[in-house]
Amino acid sequence: MKIIEIFSSISGEGLRQGLPATFVRCAGCNLNCAWCDTPESHGEGTEMSIDEVVSAVSAGMPRYVIITGGEPLLQEEELTDLLAALRDVGFRIEIETNGTLCFTGVQEYATVSMDIKCPSSGEESDAALLAYLRPEDSVKFVVMDRTDCLYAQEVIESHDIAGTVFISPVWGGNYREIADFILEEGIAARFQLQLHKSIGGK
Repeated sequence: MKIIEIFSSISGEGLRQGLPATFVRCAGCNLNCAWCDTPESHGEGTEMSIDEVVSAVSAGMPRYVIITGGEPLLQEEELTDLLAALRDVGFRIEIETNGTLCFTGVQEYATVSMDIKCPSSGEESDAALLAYLRPEDSVKFVVMDRTDCLYAQEVIESHDIAGTVFISPVWGGNYREIADFILEEGIAARFQLQLHKSIGGK
């Protein structure tokens, strides 16, 4: 697999926000979001075998692994092998995906944290994939402004979403404005700030 980095940190968002986790950042992305906070993930990365990745992950203390990117599903065949190997040695696993590629092939091994890209990103996810989310999965809308909030609202209200829904402001944005929008519109979503940014982590 092509890997950018493997590191331990506090999970900054999603269902397990605040838990210690080991992150495996995969190389490569099929999007170019305007506010991307991991531009290094567009690089080539380092080629690592499945055994090398499992060994590196096992060297850390957290037993919770987040596979992120970039877009991990661009390496789906190798990713599936990695997930099976990590599960076999007892890790809990979550996959972060940008919502452009089908993830049903990896749900046997991991929970899914899917993004829906909003207009400010300059990119677009496939909202049809929301139908495949399970109660243990989640979807995140990263929003910059009212236009993004209105887009998120339309998607949420027009889809039957089994997983937990998060609305997360772009780092440094107007958090109060976005929180007020959720309250005023009665949106069935959890407002969430990026904890890892607050503590100066990755």
